[in-house]
Order: sequence, then C-alpha cells, then structure tokens
Amino acid sequence: MKALVSVKRVVDYNVRIQVKPDGSGVATDGVKMSMNPFDEIAMEEAVRLKEKGVVSEIVAVTVGSAKCVETLRTALAFGADRAIHVVEEGEVQPLVAAKALVAVCGKENPDLFLLGKQAIDDDANQTGQMVAALLDRPQATFASKVEIAGTKATVTREVDAGLQTIEIDLPAVITVDLRLNEPRYLKLPDIMKAKRKPVENTTLGDLGVQAAGGLKIVKTASPAARSKGVMVKTVDELIAGLKNKGLL
Repeated sequence: MKALVSVKRVVDYNVRIQVKPDGSGVATDGVKMSMNPFDEIAMEEAVRLKEKGVVSEIVAVTVGSAKCVETLRTALAFGADRAIHVVEEGEVQPLVAAKALVAVCGKENPDLFLLGKQAIDDDANQTGQMVAALLDRPQATFASKVEIAGTKATVTREVDAGLQTIEIDLPAVITVDLRLNEPRYLKLPDIMKAKRKPVENTTLGDLGVQAAGGLKIVKTASPAARSKGVMVKTVDELIAGLKNKGLL
C-alpha cells in the first residue's frame, strides 16, 4: 500500500505573527518557518502505519517555493521514502494546491492520501475536501483515529457533537486532527539520512495546472488590542459595571 502525504511550509506556530506596514500580508522575512503542525501529524501517522506493515511506501509532496524543499527534507527525516516538490514561487491558493495534488495522485496512484485538516497560515480547511471531490474518492475529515484493514479504513472523526466513527473504502483521502498522534522527535541520524533521499522536482505547468487563483486578499490587519480589565471588590460592583456597559 502506498501513502501520499501532503506537507506545507508555514510560519512556525511559536512565532508571534506581524502584519506588514502596508497591510498587504504577513511579514515572513527573517521569520522561522516549519512544517504545518497538522501535516506533521499526517506524516507521523503514515510512518506508524508503515511500522505496522500496513503501508509499504510513503511519498511526501509539497506545492510552493524553492525553500519548501526544507519542509520535504523534514518529511523525509520523519520516514518518507521519497518526495515530490511542485515548485511554484507565486501564491498558491487552496484550489490550485488541490488541483496540483490531484495531478500528483494521478501519477502516483496512492491507496491513502493523508494531509492536515488545515494549514495554520490561512486556516482555510479546504484542500483535503477539494482533493477528494476532484478525485471522486471517499474522504474522512478531522480524523482522531485511523485503522486500516484490507481495502477499508475505519476513521474516528472529531465533530461538534463529539466523536463519529465511519468506514470508507480505499483509495481514500483522510485529513487529520490534533489528537490523532504526537509526532516523534527527529534525531540527527534521521536528518542526515534524509539528505540522501530523492526529491523529484516538477511544476504546475508540467502537471497541467494554471497558477492563477480565484481569490484576492484586499487587506490584512492585526486584531484590535484588548482593553484593560477592571478589578471589582464586590458582586454589587460587578453587577453595576455590567449594567453600565449594557450587558445586563
């Protein structure tokens, strides 16, 4: 069984995001970048399935600039066997990424396509669903548990009402949630081995995908600063304060 895992390069989750002075986007110059945390979970799950003997080959794929090869090397250090880099220096919107990933799926024909439920840079939560729709394959989103048996996958999903367990046929697309697993700590020998693993380069043009997206960001702004809180000594003061603000 072959698993394809999509990974994305994003601003590290520990970095305090700063908006550019002109409001055109988020400042990324000199900022630490890393693999999207949800994609790390997807990669970890693929490696665990390989360790169980369910998956025989793991292929990592990313769509983005030349610097995204660093993210692919991280995926290879996790345990991916090889990687595919769809090089695109411009903006990559979810639908463009989905079409590129569908084209890669057409070439690789994976039994299982894993990716994070969303990327922390735009929180779009769209690419996985779009890939499944374009491929016309079963999908399971927000997975917190994945079990593979033969040509079936049993997936426990995190939904608003709690947990939902579904069974889907393979090949399928699964987007993963936070509680599926805890990604392993990468060791230096694995990082060194990753440098010798193959990375195939291609482009959107090679895959027959147009780079143009349908959305245009008009302005990016920082959240409004929180006002100072007010300390009260009694319940009566609290009630009076809430009434003054029209909250009671």
